[in-house]
Amino acid sequence: MVEKAIPNPSKVIPIRIDEGKGLAPSIGTQLHSPHGHTKDNRGRHLRDLRISVTDRCNFRCTYCMPKEVFDNNYPYLAHKELLSFEEITRLTTIFASLGVEKIRLTGGEPLLRKNLEILIEMLASIRTPAGNPLDLTLTTNGSILRKKAASLKAAGLHRLTVSLDGLDDAVFRKMNDVDFPVADVLDGIAAAQETGFQNIKVNMVVKKGINDHEIVAMAKHFKGSGIILRFIEFMDVGSSNGWNMTEVLPSKEVIARINEVFPLVSAEPNYTGEVAQRWRYQDGTGEIGVISSVTQTFCHECTRARISTDGQMYLCLFANSGFDFKTLLRSGKTDLEIANAIMNTWATRDDHYSEIRGSHTADQSSGGRKVEMSYIGG
Repeated sequence: MVEKAIPNPSKVIPIRIDEGKGLAPSIGTQLHSPHGHTKDNRGRHLRDLRISVTDRCNFRCTYCMPKEVFDNNYPYLAHKELLSFEEITRLTTIFASLGVEKIRLTGGEPLLRKNLEILIEMLASIRTPAGNPLDLTLTTNGSILRKKAASLKAAGLHRLTVSLDGLDDAVFRKMNDVDFPVADVLDGIAAAQETGFQNIKVNMVVKKGINDHEIVAMAKHFKGSGIILRFIEFMDVGSSNGWNMTEVLPSKEVIARINEVFPLVSAEPNYTGEVAQRWRYQDGTGEIGVISSVTQTFCHECTRARISTDGQMYLCLFANSGFDFKTLLRSGKTDLEIANAIMNTWATRDDHYSEIRGSHTADQSSGGRKVEMSYIGG
């Protein structure tokens, strides 16, 4: 086994450059044809799939890819270690046969993956067992969205989510830690609207004492724009973002601050398992959402699986190990065999990390370093 040296190894998970890095999925001794939705050990259906297409990013946000860890010496995956577009499409087609309806492309920064539009075209052609297209969306930092918006729309992308942690240029540059101007991200969002994207969301990770003073300003900026703004509690994802509970601003405080200026009314979720709690402006000029994975966990309704850049299937954002599906894809296994491996893997899923964290036993129960968010997406 060959393993690259990793700076500050206590802070990050090792990324090996050999085949079979993750746990071996079980195909089982008797193959079963896919039928209906697949359920895990807690009765949660498999409906959503997040696919990381690159482990690279041009930002160094402190809550995701801090510069002191992800520097020029960091051992990013070689191109041959990434799933190819054909492998991603094949795997997605199999997931769709098992009931997955929503696909989100993530990174790193997914727009850094060369010719991503080709992959989007391939995924847009997949149909569910009922004959419906997949709900295809992408999360981006928006840095090159002005350049890419039109081609993404033409390729068949349905929706966009843009990460934006503030409007104050100094604060934004500090949080992305590469001195990138906020104006360019806002311009990218405008380009997406001009191109015809109807369902755009903006995600703001709120860190207490860092950018929480921007909450109302962000709400004011996007109110009435047709864009849904979502506030995300600072989470302990990965092992290198220096998470501390003192930097978490509870979502109920976010709502309280906005409600003082722009009265809000609660709204029903759009579907079972929606992670964002929805709120509408009382005057009918739009809505916001809060994602409270620290203070109000939603593990009991989580329907998401994640595929890492190198083809590992993770059952939780806070997982410390994945299941190696790249080896199955590259070793001549049939679609039915891979489908059974997915069903068997999901059936054993018992992950509920945020609930454990809430009971103050997460440190004892995590079982090791958590996978970095840049490796499996947010």
